[in-house]
Amino acid sequence: MRLTARIWVDAYLTRLRLSDIPAFVVSHGDDTAGAVLIKLNTLDGQAVAYQRSFDLMSGARKWMELVAGEERDVDAAIAKQRGFDPDLWVVEVEDRQGRHLLDEPGLAD
Repeated sequence: MRLTARIWVDAYLTRLRLSDIPAFVVSHGDDTAGAVLIKLNTLDGQAVAYQRSFDLMSGARKWMELVAGEERDVDAAIAKQRGFDPDLWVVEVEDRQGRHLLDEPGLAD
């Protein structure tokens, strides 16, 4: 059984908070079935956006880089995604060290 988007986002924000990594919801998507996009802002004018996708070889779900570069370019790509999917959640993580925790157990899969 899959978690709802709202439960996953709340759990993710809690994990970040416990690691003293600031994060906030930029766009509140559909509570049950909305996709989630993570923007990592390294506070130096650069950013990376991650989206969850399927690994066709293994069938596993994993986080993939959608776009990286200048923050304004990443924001433009996110805005474009929101235009396609109004149910999309966008969570912005702010960390100079580039930590996002998406590779940790429970968040990676």
